[in-house]
Amino acid sequence: MATLDLDNVVKRFDQTTILHGISLNVRDGEFVVFVGPSGCGKSTLLRVIAGLESPTGGDIRIDGQVVNQVSAAHRGCAMVFQSYALYPHMTVFDNMAFGLENLGEAKASIASKVNAAASLLRLGELLQRKPTQLSGGQRQRVAIGRAIVRNPKLFLFDEPLSNLDAELRVSMRSEIRDLHARLKATMIYVTHDQVEAMTMADKIVVLRAGKIEQVGAPLELYNRPANTFVAGFIGSPRMNFLPLDLLAMPCVSDADVPHPPGTHTVGVRPEHAQIDAAGPLSLTVTQVEQLGSTSLLLGTVGGKTPFEVVCPGQTPVVRGDTVHVALPAAHLHCFDAQGARL
Repeated sequence: MATLDLDNVVKRFDQTTILHGISLNVRDGEFVVFVGPSGCGKSTLLRVIAGLESPTGGDIRIDGQVVNQVSAAHRGCAMVFQSYALYPHMTVFDNMAFGLENLGEAKASIASKVNAAASLLRLGELLQRKPTQLSGGQRQRVAIGRAIVRNPKLFLFDEPLSNLDAELRVSMRSEIRDLHARLKATMIYVTHDQVEAMTMADKIVVLRAGKIEQVGAPLELYNRPANTFVAGFIGSPRMNFLPLDLLAMPCVSDADVPHPPGTHTVGVRPEHAQIDAAGPLSLTVTQVEQLGSTSLLLGTVGGKTPFEVVCPGQTPVVRGDTVHVALPAAHLHCFDAQGARL
């Protein structure tokens, strides 16, 4: 277990700046998720922490020690990749043991560590199989086991579930969280999937274009997003955004929407908007997704502004209908012209 501190970390490739002065503190035993769209710099940041890339500027500290000049092999980090990176000609046991063998560790110690990790990950009966004889979830557990046997200070996960099907992703999320609880290890996890971030993280770091937009607990980001980018990225379906001048139009709204001075945009999450015959907002439905336990209505207000509503249970509403929507004041989010939360 370890602490991690990033102090104004910059990374450039030639004349292109990928990371713009990243500063972050990760506590001992914390599960931190880096999330953001493709190209935001989250995997580059993880590789800089691991020592696979050198920072152009700033400091990286692990347990208070600056490790900028320490090689990846000696930083005490273990990385789990998206591609598993298993040796196809080796058994599960040999894949997990390979790194320790290269370090010259005694065979008895290697066997003890591999067997302990295999027991933790329910791989005991698979140790003599080769990767081609395993499912995707089993291969990912082998890759995690290979990290565990090194007893690292930091576990680094680079989109480890991207190659799995939807059902397996859900079960593997639970397994990784259980693993974190048992090991009490410091883990950094990269994903573009905000559902993974919300369900797994102690703390989420939202990145955009190489900069941190917001850091906080999952529900903190959900309930009090710092700006429209975070509000639209965290939560599924994404938050609805309505220009204040649209809400003031008589054809759209006949009710005053509470807002502080300087409000440019009002946001409301689809699960908080309510179908109400007396509601002031008129929604023209263009699509209905019946999910059984909930229904998602997609449409437009004011002729062109997209808007979505999540309804509990099943709905008789069909494409082409017009419904009225209420906007509960307690669930409104107000943003200024630059997109910052008010």
